[in-house]
Order: sequence, then C-alpha cells, then structure tokens
Amino acid sequence: MKRIKVINEPTELVSMLRCMDTEIKRQVFEEVAKDWCTEKGIEEKFGQEGVDSLHFFEKMRLVEIMWQSGEGNRQEKAYHSYYNSFHINTTCGVAEITDVLFAAVMPDEEFKAIEEKIVEMVGDEGKFAGDVEESIEIRPILLKGLIKRSALLEYRGHRIEKIKG
Repeated sequence: MKRIKVINEPTELVSMLRCMDTEIKRQVFEEVAKDWCTEKGIEEKFGQEGVDSLHFFEKMRLVEIMWQSGEGNRQEKAYHSYYNSFHINTTCGVAEITDVLFAAVMPDEEFKAIEEKIVEMVGDEGKFAGDVEESIEIRPILLKGLIKRSALLEYRGHRIEKIKG
C-alpha cells in the first residue's frame, strides 16, 4: 500500500529536517524504507545512534512497528517506513517560518539547554504549553518546533509531556 505523508503544519518541517540531519539517520531511514528491520539489526549495523534514530522516527510516526519472533522465540520489534512519499503544502508568515527554521537548525548545545529547561519544567505530570511559553519567553510556534525536534518531549493536546518509555 502506498502511503503519502502530507505536511500542512509548518512545524512538521522541523521533524522532517531533523530526521535526515546526520548520515546515520539517513542510512537507517533508507534501510527501513527498503524492508522490515529489527532494532538489534540496526544496532549491529549502525550502533546506538542507529537505535536512537529508530526511536526518533517512531516519535515522528515515520515508521510502523510489527512484532516478530526473534532468537529463542522472543518477540522483538521490527520497523518499516510508513510512507513512501511526502507532500509538503503549507503557507505561513515570515515570522513563523523563521521560528520553524531556527528550531530545525539551532545548534545542538543551545537546543539541549532549552530542552533540559522544558523537561525540568514539565516534570512527570506535564505542563500547559502557554505556561512554558511565558516561563522561557518564546513564541508558540518556536516552542512547537522545539518540541517537534525533541526526542524526550511531545504535545498532548495543549500540554507538553515527557515521552513515556
């Protein structure tokens, strides 16, 4: 079945740009686009960075998961690309696109510092996004872009929560 990822929301560009920002991520995505791959197989071929890439793709909902029998009849996750093409159709203002692109290309050290602040702020219960925006003094679109980039955080409605798992 051919599936097309339609991107209408400008902040979704952040996750798409970050999904292919390293050679390892690009290679792992190419592997899962060709065939089903287990986490163990990806780790053997690409190391921990490859496994982290799979988890990021899972958060971005770019891969589907299937449980299959592994060694000793143990169940293990196998991953495969959910989409075989992308359609980008979005319009936004200059201020919004600058925030989106800034969230995508922000240096890792700067991003990690902001991400740590947000993780600490939301705690285990989560926090209303508006409160986070006010607390760290950033615009809503930039915050949404940063959350899209994060492998630790996600939006649940109007709340920001840690990813469980």
